[in-house]
Amino acid sequence: MVFWSNRRRSGVNSEVKPLIALDGVSRVYPRGRVTALREVTLEIRSGDYTAIMGPSGSGKSTLLYLACGLDRPTAGRVLFEGRELKAPAEWAELRACRIGFVFQSFYLIGGLTASENVEIPMLGRMRSERDRRKRVAGLLERVGLGHRTGHRAADLSGGESQRVAIARAMANSPDVILADEPTGNLDSQSAGEILGLLEDLHQREGVALVMVTHDPGVSGRAGRVVRLFDGQVVSDGGRA
Repeated sequence: MVFWSNRRRSGVNSEVKPLIALDGVSRVYPRGRVTALREVTLEIRSGDYTAIMGPSGSGKSTLLYLACGLDRPTAGRVLFEGRELKAPAEWAELRACRIGFVFQSFYLIGGLTASENVEIPMLGRMRSERDRRKRVAGLLERVGLGHRTGHRAADLSGGESQRVAIARAMANSPDVILADEPTGNLDSQSAGEILGLLEDLHQREGVALVMVTHDPGVSGRAGRVVRLFDGQVVSDGGRA
């Protein structure tokens, strides 16, 4: 198994190649005869803040899943820092230490506490329980949940659950966070707070941020907007 060190924090220049590159990627689901993506070429570089926009069914979520190895392309290549990964174990290792993912539906374990949910990605990577607990406490404090560490995930509000999910995504100090409609299940106030939190991580820690959204108010905050339609990139430019 390859150990993917965090090059952004180790001082090695990762700007030479994009963090993630999709090279002529297509994804076809034969059972439903659905072509989710068609020959998409796209680069995500260190420090990017990119919004992926498009109507429902345009391939936005599929693009994110391919970008982190949760799905595999039917054609084309997905590369991380110039290297094509093929083995699921390599992608799993990479997600553990370099890529954070935030889902629209949170995917927390309801019976575990907020702290336990955040600690899960650290198991097997940070041996010291004391260090893990210290890291968890700091992350939950960072996302404004220092007072909710011992509460079960099932007892948290939607906004609180998404904050825990962001802390979990940051557990191992990733280089990039991929967020799939992170405000989609939240009220407007909570949505604004979650966006502000993600943007703060991007600005203060240099984490690249790639966010799927259908909301122009969300995409307008990004430095770059990529638009998809029928599985193809139809524009790739500045603010909406």
